[in-house]
Amino acid sequence: MGAISPARQAAFGILVSVERGQSHSDDLLRRKNVEALSDADRNLATALVMGVLRWQIQLDRRIRPLLKHPNAKLDTEVLIALRMGAFQLLHLDRIPARAAIDESVELAKSAGHRFASGMVNAVLRKLSRERNEESSSSEAYPAWMVERWVDTYGVAATGTICEHGQHQPSVTVRIEDLAVEEELEAAGIKLEPGELLTNTRTVAVGDVTKTDAFREGRVRLQDEGSQLVAELAGRGREILDCCAAPGGKTLILAERNPTARIVACESNAQRLTQLRERLDELGDRLEFRLVDVTFLADVSAYDVVLADVPCSGTGTLGRNPEIRHRLRPEDFARQAERQHAILRAALRAVRPGGQVIYSTCSLEPEENQEIVTAVLSESHDLRLISLQSRIEELRDEGILTHSGADRLRGCVMPDGSLRLLPGDFHTDGFFVARIEKEA
Repeated sequence: MGAISPARQAAFGILVSVERGQSHSDDLLRRKNVEALSDADRNLATALVMGVLRWQIQLDRRIRPLLKHPNAKLDTEVLIALRMGAFQLLHLDRIPARAAIDESVELAKSAGHRFASGMVNAVLRKLSRERNEESSSSEAYPAWMVERWVDTYGVAATGTICEHGQHQPSVTVRIEDLAVEEELEAAGIKLEPGELLTNTRTVAVGDVTKTDAFREGRVRLQDEGSQLVAELAGRGREILDCCAAPGGKTLILAERNPTARIVACESNAQRLTQLRERLDELGDRLEFRLVDVTFLADVSAYDVVLADVPCSGTGTLGRNPEIRHRLRPEDFARQAERQHAILRAALRAVRPGGQVIYSTCSLEPEENQEIVTAVLSESHDLRLISLQSRIEELRDEGILTHSGADRLRGCVMPDGSLRLLPGDFHTDGFFVARIEKEA
């Protein structure tokens, strides 16, 4: 049996697990067997996993016609070996065709499919002769998803969304102390300014997760759009974070409100435990509650409530590519029912004169504007407050860069909510609305 590189072996195992629905790619890529790889092998394994998941629909479309029986059901390991080989042939110019083909054949053999390995070899050799065909990013998404984006955002914006989702997202870190920035740069990490926030840096060169500053929690990874959501929440003495895990936004709420009491809710026990461990440094200022926020008994108790709700995640498809393969159109109605209930609970918990920030990382109107419109129609004491004024406040406070504030103005919708589409900035896609309960 021929040799299989550690990178391809690791990527193969992860992709098989994802295909079987056993875990998510981001979790599997952080496991010890991947961390133990050399830097080069770890980078290749990550590129293979994320690339195959991003281009899976197109890869299958190219592979299927080359099979003797195009509609045949393939064993999972054989299918993954074919996809990995096809991805390398079609999208990784620096990898020789022979290496891509031979190791894919060996992966099928090593998984117990010696008889199918000949088919893997034949299909990939045929494909290697057609490898110069142009690829469109829209081919990498379900047709129904592209069609609904075109209906909502138009052809040009949809093209940008699709293109953004086919590339590795920028690695952004939150810097609270200039000394930490100097420490990272001394460790060989090259940083560039963020697009929106003065505390954000983009990692241009290096692996920040290998530094002492990261291991000790003095610098943390967080998408700049995600940070912006928490910055938009404003100030208060009593703050509720309805869906707090994994805790990045909760930390920003605590940083911006150093004397506030913050209640962090999480309905999943394991995620709450992880949240406690991550935010332990905040001490008594933070109260953790294992609770489904829709059953929260608190009424008119908080100045500020953040409802960053669970959603389809269609704004994060570059970071979480497998979502596109699992999501179905009918899922939006189920998500919306849950989101509606959480926003109602958030508005019940905020006191008169207080404000609720409702946010998602979804691009879908059913999870965004339609939720806000429906909830506002249920009560006469609620009003939507334009985020334009909050953007100006953040600029004046030195939290937003001047150029970031200028560009964000163009993302404020006519009703005052904020929409970041993937490709507008180097961020995931987000929707944010600010609702005030009248005094």
